[in-house]
Amino acid sequence: MIKISADLFDPWHEVLVYQNSAKHWAGKFGATNVFVGTMRDFNDGDSVTGMILEHYPGMTEKQLEGIVKQAARDWHLLDALVVHRVGEIKPNEPIVLVAVWASHRGDAFDAGRQIMEALKNIAPFWKKERLQNGGERWVEHNTDGYLRSSTNDMSAFSD
Repeated sequence: MIKISADLFDPWHEVLVYQNSAKHWAGKFGATNVFVGTMRDFNDGDSVTGMILEHYPGMTEKQLEGIVKQAARDWHLLDALVVHRVGEIKPNEPIVLVAVWASHRGDAFDAGRQIMEALKNIAPFWKKERLQNGGERWVEHNTDGYLRSSTNDMSAFSD
């Protein structure tokens, strides 16, 4: 299911409602992969106070449907849900939800990542950021999804 809305949404509620409504695959899934993207208050070294997210109605939904169908061809999925905000968005508000249900975790993880990466790189969305200094700018490129550092220190996760 694809849902695009200008309304603020609770991603965890969306997942619960959708999963509870899907009686046809109840008991068949062993994995649910959920990704929630929220708006940061910084980008490209600047403080960001808000964003306007635009899309091309009709075309955007069609692109998202194609992305989900491709993931279903590539992985063993039971279902997927994509919810995406448009309009005025403030820092810490959810922008996107990608939820994937599969029998096994590998398919759920890989399909969820494939859907999210394709959404970021293919789907027709345009972002205009409002900067703390009062200026505005169009976002010209998406990040690759990683914060690069000189080390991959995992000590924060150990005792």
